[in-house]
Amino acid sequence: MTSPLTQTDHPALRLHVRGIVQGVGFRPFVHRLASRHALAGWVRNRETGVEIVIAGNPESLNAFMHDLRAEAPPLAEIADLEATPCDAYGASTFTIVSSTDATAERQPVAPDVTTCDACVRELNDPANRRHQYPFITCTDCGPRYTVIERMPYDRERTSMRAFTQCDACRQEYQTPGDRRHHSETNSCPDCGPSLSLRDAAGGTTHGLQCLGDAVRLLRRGAIVALRGLGGFHLAVDATNDAAVMRLRRAKHRDAKPFALMVRSLPDALAIAAMSDAEVRLLTARERPIVIVPRRTDAALAPSVSPGMTTVGLMLPYTPLHHMLLEMTGVPLVMTSGNLSDEPICASIDEAVERLHGIADAFLVHDRETVSRVDDSVMRVAAGSPLFLRRARGFAPLPVPLPVAVPARQAILAVGAHLKNTVTLAADRSAYVSPHVGDLDSLETLLHFRATVTRLADLFHIEPAIVARDLHPGYLSTAEAERRRVSRRVVVQHHHAHVAAVCAEHGVTQPVVGVAYDGTGFGDDGTVWGAEILVADLTTYERVAHLRPVPLPGSELAIRNPWRSALGYLALEPAMEPLFARAFEGVEERDVSIARRQLERRVNTPVASSMGRLFDAAAAILGVRRHARFEGQAAMELEALAGHRDGDRLPFPISADAEQRLVMDPMPLLAALGERSGAGVPVEALAAAFHDSVVATTVAVVRRVCQDRGIGIVAVGGGTFQNARLVATFAREAAAAGLRVLVPRAVPPNDGAISYGQAAVAAARMAREIS
Repeated sequence: MTSPLTQTDHPALRLHVRGIVQGVGFRPFVHRLASRHALAGWVRNRETGVEIVIAGNPESLNAFMHDLRAEAPPLAEIADLEATPCDAYGASTFTIVSSTDATAERQPVAPDVTTCDACVRELNDPANRRHQYPFITCTDCGPRYTVIERMPYDRERTSMRAFTQCDACRQEYQTPGDRRHHSETNSCPDCGPSLSLRDAAGGTTHGLQCLGDAVRLLRRGAIVALRGLGGFHLAVDATNDAAVMRLRRAKHRDAKPFALMVRSLPDALAIAAMSDAEVRLLTARERPIVIVPRRTDAALAPSVSPGMTTVGLMLPYTPLHHMLLEMTGVPLVMTSGNLSDEPICASIDEAVERLHGIADAFLVHDRETVSRVDDSVMRVAAGSPLFLRRARGFAPLPVPLPVAVPARQAILAVGAHLKNTVTLAADRSAYVSPHVGDLDSLETLLHFRATVTRLADLFHIEPAIVARDLHPGYLSTAEAERRRVSRRVVVQHHHAHVAAVCAEHGVTQPVVGVAYDGTGFGDDGTVWGAEILVADLTTYERVAHLRPVPLPGSELAIRNPWRSALGYLALEPAMEPLFARAFEGVEERDVSIARRQLERRVNTPVASSMGRLFDAAAAILGVRRHARFEGQAAMELEALAGHRDGDRLPFPISADAEQRLVMDPMPLLAALGERSGAGVPVEALAAAFHDSVVATTVAVVRRVCQDRGIGIVAVGGGTFQNARLVATFAREAAAAGLRVLVPRAVPPNDGAISYGQAAVAAARMAREIS
């Protein structure tokens, strides 16, 4: 290798690299690459990305430019590379120089990264100075978004600035070729964050002793609040049913499945029978919770996921997790550190206040959490990953808008009421927030507002346009109306679902959109929830829907599937004998009151809801009459259906006065009741229900596609969290010659609404300009 040459000998280039290039070891990589090719110059972080000045002979420059893309760090993503001739100012070596933040341009922020294998080896190596150090990191792993206060990414702009590196750590930080060269979270036991345990009596222990104390508490059935990356978990022994039930009572979480953290992939395989795709997702660097089939002989407490054939698993993603799981030797419930429906606790003071009476002890550290972030939740559907919640490991990476519809003015999209996210969009980048939650409490509202402020500050976006849902009563609608902006864009709920799927796939032409969920406010003032639209990103036409049904008690029907069954029965009372099982065990007084509501049309909104159809079917089959969490009945039906083939039951299609197609589920529900009464196994009927819904949906979609000359169908809405439904529909629609778009970058549920709203707002602006 030749020695580096000065700029006076050879030409120089200035490179502006944009994308995910900060917090991913990009500057040390550039330094190594330049040294390998005998080039001189420097590299630095800028608020717009990374700036490189490079000088050398033309052959070396060309090789450098090729390798910059070909060998980029695994966490990096180069979105744009701009090269211009420049003056290298007589450089004779290559260095990393101080960052600049003179501009107000935006730069993607890397999400938090699971502990890398090299750091895990050092963690377990008694000869290493970071042996059993719960905050070990390097340039390839560790916290990013949750510690970054502002860009560019340097230690002084993160919560790690509170910890001054010792001489040994600084030597690593300054040494080219070291794995911790310019690792902004670098630390060790002598200079980094520290661990402590606070028990209920007020006692405190520190260091490795406190970790041992926490393990002993967990083994005795205690609940330990554990501070992680984006906030607190509540942890208990997942093999101790009494401990899990105690956690349920404390969190007011009666039956919703808990997620588990397991020590290793072999431990996960002992609990779940996973496909190769599920293994890849579980072991991915983002370390999401993955919903997988539970083995019948899994050594888990029954109350971990009652009534389900699946379980949510994740692998350790911080050094502290690795140590804790290794020492306990059993799977641990790791659920968000909060009361149900509240934001995850982030600070120690907040956790001690809000989790008092729930946690027996608090295992904490003194590295501050800048941004609270829940765990991401995913599953495999139709062979590929499907988000149920997009958060840690993925957010706030931008989801691109289609090339033809950039946000020419900055957009804030405020999302839906449930499973809320917010999106800030500028140019082609849509920054979708981590999961915010249901906007049902003051705590979540404050978290919503803080999230908007956080993203706006981090990405230098001052919204000129706000996009919101059509529903006038959503808290997100009120938040949109209170903002001072030049324009407000109103987006119907199910159009936003379809638009989100189209936008992530870059599709701007008309599609047939299938939006199936619980409820969304329709443009006719009624409740929609099973909609087939002809739509693009700007407009939509409702061309088909489920037969509307009155819901006695309105929102009470969400938690009481028998009410949905009673609403359907009101359409055709003669079918009452076939619906009898839906009301077994229900208080006669409650049924009587609901009947009077239907007769008098009091508090009985009319809805075309696929979610309520699943509820009615579950009640008629005797599966679930009272739900203890949202979606429980549908989840149990999916579990019962499994992978078996189902009969196609009658589910006719007709046309209404406006010539819209109407799917009438009454014959389907009647057939379920009749066959259930005849002794047909509930598993077979659950499969038949699923396959009948798919068959009728595909029939409608085919007819609309043929009539309109459309070849693309997009599916969205919370009902498509059902992996069986997604896979069966995708297979059947593809067999009909249609291109099927399934949500992959954002969830199918209301977590996608803000992105869909942003896409619609951007498309409408583009249309007006053109």
